[in-house]
Amino acid sequence: MLASQREWFDVPREICYLNSASYSPLPRRTLEAGRAAVGRKGRPWTLDPDFARRQHERARTAAARLINADPADIALIPSISYGVATAAKMLTIARGSRVIVLENDHSSPVLEWHHRAEAQGFAVETVRQPNDGDWTAAVLAVIERAGAPPVGLASISSVHWSDGGLIDLEQVTAALRRHGALFLIDATQSAGVLPMDVKRLDPDFVLFPTYKWLIGPYGRAFLYVAKRHQDGIPLEQTAAARRNVRAENEVYFTDLAYVGDARRFDMGERDHFISLEMAAIGMEMVAEWGAPAITERLAMLTEGIADSVRSLGARVLERQLRAPHILCLGFANGMPKGLVEGLANDGVYVAARLGRLRVSPHVFNDEADTERFIAALTRRLGT
Repeated sequence: MLASQREWFDVPREICYLNSASYSPLPRRTLEAGRAAVGRKGRPWTLDPDFARRQHERARTAAARLINADPADIALIPSISYGVATAAKMLTIARGSRVIVLENDHSSPVLEWHHRAEAQGFAVETVRQPNDGDWTAAVLAVIERAGAPPVGLASISSVHWSDGGLIDLEQVTAALRRHGALFLIDATQSAGVLPMDVKRLDPDFVLFPTYKWLIGPYGRAFLYVAKRHQDGIPLEQTAAARRNVRAENEVYFTDLAYVGDARRFDMGERDHFISLEMAAIGMEMVAEWGAPAITERLAMLTEGIADSVRSLGARVLERQLRAPHILCLGFANGMPKGLVEGLANDGVYVAARLGRLRVSPHVFNDEADTERFIAALTRRLGT
């Protein structure tokens, strides 16, 4: 089993940080790279002409590796909402059809479709949060509902951020394919931790940022675009998206045709000399550890917590229904007031999410952290 990787992070022993589903800490290597990058920006005359391109392609390649994509199928974007807006601009959702979203899903894969629904004549149908925690069955039931309008698109997260519920993408993809529907996956809470192979799964779009599980900076994200959609119009009109619009040319607008792959969807001002290298380093480290090894380690930690908290009266999803790296605790009478703040006073950092206590360890955590969390929670609950 993958050992704890705490040595690579600046996480003091007295800190029990179990909140990577919100923000992960940065590895020491990334911190050092960020400091060096700030220095380079302070002395821009030291940058060689090919520096920006190398950074773009290093990050693009690192992102592609996580989902077994071709680098040419990856666009550099700043956020999930930007990527969903990019996808929405190039898609035509048939009038009278349905766009399926999840109840209480994060805003990014949901709000774009609510914004467009009335004008474009489709309905947004929300999959209600299932009482039994089985998100996969709930999604499939909505897709297959008898007598319902056709499904045009499912725009959903692969792991629900509020309860840690896991969605079986294989089953959902197969159901959508039977209905000729499109699939957009927000992999914010799974990229790098859960294996994904877009060449086999064949979704239309996959999006993920780096600031959570990919141990990177805020403001860097990536959009996978299936080749069948790469003739779409980008959200922004930029020189980099065109075949030959270059300041070095004698004629600036030499060739206005778009480049032929997902690079046409890159964001404007993509030359983030500081954070792009930081993002690449984090993704490369995650890829070297490997999703199966990360999954195994984090499942061991969360299952140990789950076994202990049940005796404290907390409810958790059954193992087969939840992600291996996110454990959400429910309480019969609601989460005790001040619990998260009290745990933070004990040096234990978790998050409150829609009435649940969310615990999300990463590779820098170990059994000492989980034991400390359980002890602190026991004291705070007075049991």
